[in-house]
Amino acid sequence: MGRMAGLRVRTEGEPRAGALFVANHLSWLDILALAGTSRATFVAHSGLAGHGALRWLCNQNDTVFITRDRRGSVAAQVAQVQAALGDRPLTIFPEATTGDGTALLPFRSSLLSAAEPLSGDVPIQPVALAYRDAAGIAWFGDEPGLANARRILARRGRIDLVIRFLEPLSGEALADRKAMTAAAREAIERALRL
Repeated sequence: MGRMAGLRVRTEGEPRAGALFVANHLSWLDILALAGTSRATFVAHSGLAGHGALRWLCNQNDTVFITRDRRGSVAAQVAQVQAALGDRPLTIFPEATTGDGTALLPFRSSLLSAAEPLSGDVPIQPVALAYRDAAGIAWFGDEPGLANARRILARRGRIDLVIRFLEPLSGEALADRKAMTAAAREAIERALRL
């Protein structure tokens, strides 16, 4: 589907096997590109599981569904994320939604609580997704998903995306989930030059 949309991906850096990717999020194309370049799996909110075609796509790459709005489910979500960490990278989008590409949204640290006890064993790798025409690609605001897909697929020309696999976090950046979240956001922001 990425090819149908005219997506051309270039990578910089090396994706680490078994890493927890912490990435910015602009479009559904992010998922196709990351899965295609690194075999990454994803953490997604449970609302996507209710949409037939989206659920099918998510199931194709072992997506972990979590419930965001139930406070008591955090421990179960942490257990799900920890269980999903394996040889393939697992991706979280800590903005918890897609942005417009002009700035990063605030990063939420809750999903990184799953990595907190594993921070010495599992590489926490920031990943910066940089589209040449971020504003034209981004899926944000009130645009319905189907309308966004039609708009992207109807575009003429290429969609250029650079995926920057940044250095995994180390040292003080691994102190706790808030430190990991702040360090990952800072690294991505620097890589995107925002």
